[in-house]
Amino acid sequence: MLNFIKSSLKYFIVGILAVIPVVIVIQVLVFLETILRDFFIYIYGYSNNVFMTVLAFTLSFVAIAYTGYRVTVSEKMWVLHQVELLINRIPMIRTIYRVSKKLVNLLGSREKSVAKEIVFIEYPKEGLWVPGYVTNKVGEMLVVYVPTSPNPTSGFTIIVHQSKVVKSSMDIEAVTSFIVSVGVDLHQKEELEKLADLEHAGIGNQTSK
Repeated sequence: MLNFIKSSLKYFIVGILAVIPVVIVIQVLVFLETILRDFFIYIYGYSNNVFMTVLAFTLSFVAIAYTGYRVTVSEKMWVLHQVELLINRIPMIRTIYRVSKKLVNLLGSREKSVAKEIVFIEYPKEGLWVPGYVTNKVGEMLVVYVPTSPNPTSGFTIIVHQSKVVKSSMDIEAVTSFIVSVGVDLHQKEELEKLADLEHAGIGNQTSK
């Protein structure tokens, strides 16, 4: 009986882990569906006309897609630029907008700064490595955001000298997938081999010296 209970719990946990990715995808789809449905209902409630609602919905989609195209091509759009100028005149709002924009640019393909860099640091002690996003750099000092598994939006920010980190060849998508999957999704296994070589060489936290 005890073995049956243990086996049942084991299979239950395996089943939970198996359906988690599907649940996440469903939640994202439900979230998008809710936004689109609420927008459609709002327009229909305002116009009380199906044709006008579909037209407004279509025009909104085209306008957003066109904005994305213009931003991709020229990295600046006159209308958005004017809105930014207006927002930057409002004390509290401009702070929220500036931080939000930097976070979006950090994860977006348009950002070409040091924020694209991924590094490994020794934490919480020597010999234990964690990946981190370099979000800023001043001289030889790096500002690194260290995410936690399986939720990369939760973590902490540290300031570390560049000699204390090991640069990674992974991009943001790869390291995020590695963190969310708690290490299961690791296509660039040479990253771990690099850290193992450093440990064998006895370099430890003197990685870049």
